[in-house]
Amino acid sequence: MAKSVFRFLSREPDTVDLVGAHHVLRLPRASDYAQWYRLRSDSRAFLTPWEPVWAADDLTESAFRRRVLRNQQEYSSGQAVSLLIFAREGGVLLGGLTIGYIRRGSAQSCMIGYWMGQMHAGKGHMLAALNLAIPYIFSVLQLHRIEAACIPDNERSIRVLEKAGFQREGYAREYLKINGAWRDHIMFSLLNTR
Repeated sequence: MAKSVFRFLSREPDTVDLVGAHHVLRLPRASDYAQWYRLRSDSRAFLTPWEPVWAADDLTESAFRRRVLRNQQEYSSGQAVSLLIFAREGGVLLGGLTIGYIRRGSAQSCMIGYWMGQMHAGKGHMLAALNLAIPYIFSVLQLHRIEAACIPDNERSIRVLEKAGFQREGYAREYLKINGAWRDHIMFSLLNTR
């Protein structure tokens, strides 16, 4: 895994800021709605082949506010950490990364998922975001294993995971319902070897 500048700031117990040389990952806020709406609506055709079907009200401000509240509750309960990815300079929203399905006990693992706005894709932003999130997952959350699932024809996502050090583990048939259809996924993992 490539090394990057990593700084974890926690001004308040309900805040996560992962700051790198060129990116900031943080929990969503209600005030992010305008940027989030613009990026998601402009990228809709680009994103929908890789995501579950969007609800009819998915892009509304009220749905976004519910999402922010749910993200805060999941973070507070230790279930998930949903982050938005911003350019450090200018604060432009680029995409999102979720550390979800956090399992404690003997598993000490999580599942990651991510999305990138179409105009920002293919520019190294997601790899940089992963390189900020991975040390946080291993050192702050103290998890041992990160899992990721990727549709076999999503070559960009596969390349990002492999560049971040993830290894292929297997093939899950009809693993997730994506864009209205059950899709096979390649399973990846990254282990904390320290």
